[in-house]
Amino acid sequence: MAVARPIRLLGAASILLVLFLIFQLRKAATPLVGTFGSGDKLVNGMKKDPLLDPTGEPEGVLWRAEDNDYAPDSESSARINATLLSLVRNEELDELIPTMRDLERTWNNKFNYPWTFFNDKPFTEEFKRRTQAETKAKCYYELVPKEHWDVPEWINNDIIKESAEMLKEQGIQYSDKLSYHQMCRWNSGMFYKHPALQNTRYYWRVEPKVQFFCNVDYDVFRYMEDHNKTYGFTINLFDAPQSIPTLWPETKKFLAAHPDYLSDNNMLGWLTDDQLRPDHTEAANGYSTCHFWSNFEIGDMEFFRSQKYEEYFNHLDRAGGFFYERWGDAPVHSIGLGLFEDASKVHWFRDIGYRHIPYFNCPNSPKCSGCTPGKFYAGEPFLAKEDCRPSYFKHVGTH
Repeated sequence: MAVARPIRLLGAASILLVLFLIFQLRKAATPLVGTFGSGDKLVNGMKKDPLLDPTGEPEGVLWRAEDNDYAPDSESSARINATLLSLVRNEELDELIPTMRDLERTWNNKFNYPWTFFNDKPFTEEFKRRTQAETKAKCYYELVPKEHWDVPEWINNDIIKESAEMLKEQGIQYSDKLSYHQMCRWNSGMFYKHPALQNTRYYWRVEPKVQFFCNVDYDVFRYMEDHNKTYGFTINLFDAPQSIPTLWPETKKFLAAHPDYLSDNNMLGWLTDDQLRPDHTEAANGYSTCHFWSNFEIGDMEFFRSQKYEEYFNHLDRAGGFFYERWGDAPVHSIGLGLFEDASKVHWFRDIGYRHIPYFNCPNSPKCSGCTPGKFYAGEPFLAKEDCRPSYFKHVGTH
């Protein structure tokens, strides 16, 4: 006997409903995967990129230009001992000028902090003329001392060449450029020793070919000082583990010799996370490869001048990984901060819109224009997995 059509439809609907409920239950039980900016599910239960939420200024007292004296030549200026800092070549001038223009327009035209430019070669008169024309603030042009830049005497040049070829075969960018290795070493443990900075405490690192999207109406250096912050970042990424295979083992050797250097409120969980990208943690011998992308950083040089960090850098320097591998200043700074500094002293400048190709920090704020809130990258979808913020938010927080 044939089943009536309404009964058949009701049965089919019931089956579909049961299948849907089973799917939803399985979905709820499955750990969330993926990363912010991917358009997929997010890690650690995060529902969405925090930058999609309305973003305001940091809490607390903020120093503003309209309430204080920030005139360029004022002898009673509210400025503290801080500088905008840029390691740049003469031939990068055309790429630097738009960056200077951006940062002056969005922030420094109000506060007139000095610019300090560094180069391992003397700056040209054209470089000096064109950069000074972009700001009312003072500009300083400094030569990196040879003893800070040259390959140290304990490094074997034959091993450099052999390792560079091996890294190049693995597709590690800049591995065969000696100047890149020198730059990473200088940014890791030399810049804050330059005589021109001996009386300077805070710096904002600025590189050519970056963009700033948001008006920042408070003195960020005063914010760092008043709120006892050591380091500020915008972008948090994974590194290529092939470029740093012995960095974490060398770090563990140093910690074994100095266990008392580890901060009580450290970021070890973020540095050793093996959930978000376990292949990276394994290939880097225990280091997640997560790091603050140091082409933007606002920092207190007293941390880098400290005994803990200085001894750590010297240990790494003697190990040779800046030249035999491709240790970058970003993971070195990040590991140093993550181990030796209190996590509460590291600040995410979520309100500063920033881009270094191909990654963004773009907040949802009326002070911003020219970028899409919450957009993490521009390019191929695989770039989404380079975002390490979910791990940072899980282990450290969003302060």
